[in-house]
Amino acid sequence: MKPNLFIDGTWRPAADGRTFTVEDPATEQLLARVADGTIEDALAAVAAADRALPAWSARSPRERGEILRRAFELMIERRDAIARLIVQENGKAWRDAVGEVVISAMLRDSRVRKLSFTGSTEVGRLLLAQAAERVVSCSMELGGNAPFIVLNDADVDAAVQGAMIAKMRNGGQACTAANRFYVQRGIAPAFVTKLVAAMAALKMGNGLDEEVGVGPLVNAEARDKVQELVEDAVARGARVRLGGKTPEGTGFFYPPTVLDGVPCEARVLSEEIFGPVAPIVEFDDENDAVRLANDTEYGLVSYLYTKDLALGLRLAERLDAGMVGLNRGLVSDPAAPFGGMKQSGIGREGGHDGLLEFMEKKYVAVEW
Repeated sequence: MKPNLFIDGTWRPAADGRTFTVEDPATEQLLARVADGTIEDALAAVAAADRALPAWSARSPRERGEILRRAFELMIERRDAIARLIVQENGKAWRDAVGEVVISAMLRDSRVRKLSFTGSTEVGRLLLAQAAERVVSCSMELGGNAPFIVLNDADVDAAVQGAMIAKMRNGGQACTAANRFYVQRGIAPAFVTKLVAAMAALKMGNGLDEEVGVGPLVNAEARDKVQELVEDAVARGARVRLGGKTPEGTGFFYPPTVLDGVPCEARVLSEEIFGPVAPIVEFDDENDAVRLANDTEYGLVSYLYTKDLALGLRLAERLDAGMVGLNRGLVSDPAAPFGGMKQSGIGREGGHDGLLEFMEKKYVAVEW
């Protein structure tokens, strides 16, 4: 397929014909060339959407639902091809300088009434400032620094299973990934031992290999940042229980890594890791856990494990996060609102509250 843009129902090259490359992060080989959209292309897409809006709005809700359902069915039919592409692609389609210029032009266009952005808090701040000039409605799903809290009475095996889901989905490269592990002192030794065993069992390699459980990071910069965070934690006194070193060879790989005894001043506890690293901190009582969990500018998601449902719900109310996973390592659900608070975003997507954008609401997902 040629590196074209799909605008107004047709494939076309970028206005100036430029492209940029995408590498396979496992092999560092050229995967594809992608059309490098310009301001002219962006405004052409805005114009096409504006022309299509009246006819789309005139359709009944059922007609629109059927069209969206057909899109879902096509994606399911082609899921193997889509999955293969996701495994191979670099994902770095946003380039700050070019992206900011193009989006700025779109936000100045009076036909643009809504901006929905998923990405870093840094870029989100820039877009919010630009959207404010025309008071464009925004939904922002930005960075995260999710705490994963395990109380003494928790089921250790269930907590480890949930930790693997919360930490290792997409190799830790997710805004909802568990970033910091706060484990109560009485259960910490058992939790650390079992988490190390579970992480060590994952095979690292090319994601196209069905036996592989951990693929590469998105690019060299992401891998190097993860290594920097680990080295900083170790220099401050953290212990490496598993992994901790960038492997030699081709590809942007970083091994599953577990650190314990991590001091609170370590960067790995305050910066989004975006990689397969689990830093563990022990705490004494639930007040300590809440204080440590809330000590961040982010507030997307928190995870909490305890057998005491009443206690779990009380603590969930005290956690500064838009979503709380209580005894589960996955909070995303199409029937429930998705979004954060503080520097993790504004607005909600999905569910009843998402449709009404009740920003003050908190979603607590419970598995009992």
